[in-house]
Amino acid sequence: MALSYKARRRWSLIILLIGLPAYIVTAVTIVNLFDRPSILVELAIYVGLGVLWALPFKWIFKGVGKADPDAEKK
Repeated sequence: MALSYKARRRWSLIILLIGLPAYIVTAVTIVNLFDRPSILVELAIYVGLGVLWALPFKWIFKGVGKADPDAEKK
């Protein structure tokens, strides 16, 4: 079932307001479980976790920044 444009906009806002801070807390917690790695390893961990976080939501964010395709043209 495909989501409407408005539903995708709402879900993207919820994901960014709740999911992004949760990702940040999780990523920092995972890095802090180990002794402080070198800056490049730490950067790679954050980038990898960021990509893993964003991939499942790609279909929600796609096209959200464009005009509503369902809106009537004036």
